[in-house]
Amino acid sequence: MKEFRFIPLIPLLVLSLSLFSCDKEDEYNNTPSGNMEALWQIIDEHYCFLDSKKINWDSVHTAFMPRIKKVTTQESLLNLMDEMLDILQDGHVNVSTSFNIARYWEWFESYPENFDEKIQKNYLKTDYYISGGIKYTVLDDNIGYIYYSSFQDETGEYNMDHILYRLALCRGIIFDIRNNGGGELTNVQNIASSFTESKVLTGYVSHKTGKGHSDFSKPYPKYLYPRSSGTYNYYKQVVVLTNRNCYSAANEFVNAMMQLPNVTIMGDKTGGGSGFPFSSELPNGWGVRFSASLSLSPQMKQIEFGINPDIPVSMTKEDEDKGLDTIIETARKHINNQYLQ
Repeated sequence: MKEFRFIPLIPLLVLSLSLFSCDKEDEYNNTPSGNMEALWQIIDEHYCFLDSKKINWDSVHTAFMPRIKKVTTQESLLNLMDEMLDILQDGHVNVSTSFNIARYWEWFESYPENFDEKIQKNYLKTDYYISGGIKYTVLDDNIGYIYYSSFQDETGEYNMDHILYRLALCRGIIFDIRNNGGGELTNVQNIASSFTESKVLTGYVSHKTGKGHSDFSKPYPKYLYPRSSGTYNYYKQVVVLTNRNCYSAANEFVNAMMQLPNVTIMGDKTGGGSGFPFSSELPNGWGVRFSASLSLSPQMKQIEFGINPDIPVSMTKEDEDKGLDTIIETARKHINNQYLQ
């Protein structure tokens, strides 16, 4: 993995993963109560946000364990686990089975979407370019528009070279990641490094290292480095568009980009999800994913709960009725005003 820098993270990941052995979980029987106890214990010992979210996990045990007596099917067991994990309000926490996945999606479902794919087509039109999962074009006022729907779609330095070559003469770039639910951190590095001229501190990482709720490693820094092999980098105005459905790696991208002097974050607050996920297994073979590492801003602040934009903007019905995206239009005005100054 290239530097964000996440290379020093590897030894600590190995150390952390060694703590997540199933020795204790294996003591539980493959029964509804045994699997429920194992899940509770995994979260109790390894989940990283119990303290910061002020969750009394012991009281959760008291409330949920007696209800296991009413569980008669696998589906009812998963439903009870899902209800318990919902208390964490974390999209990185789920239980995976062959028939369903217990999950928490209210981090974006309870908020305005602030994105309309049909309206977006009015900006992309039909002759847009595609490179490495990125769609891009040049708008009528000579502003580049980039849309990246998932950091799961690999985008490397050569892709960024092609994109920035075509957008090099633009007044500025709108980088739209609304509805981007995350993906690979290497893509965060590959893209964000195209917009900085120097090494930039983007935050800190701290890993869960013990069974206590406050057992963490010493925070160590993450850096964003400019591309050394890229031919085309971009240092003019960039506006990153966000909404509540920007999560996980997308949240990390926003955190990295907002440290750059030429970047403005615009739109709605991100969904968060900064905790790096790890996996374990219940006695019945069901997979458990949970957040086990803290990601902090350069000011040592939590970004788990979302990042506020520099300029809050929401889509309006009046603009939508006209086929306009309020957030894109505001970004265009911002870039044009900065260009003319």
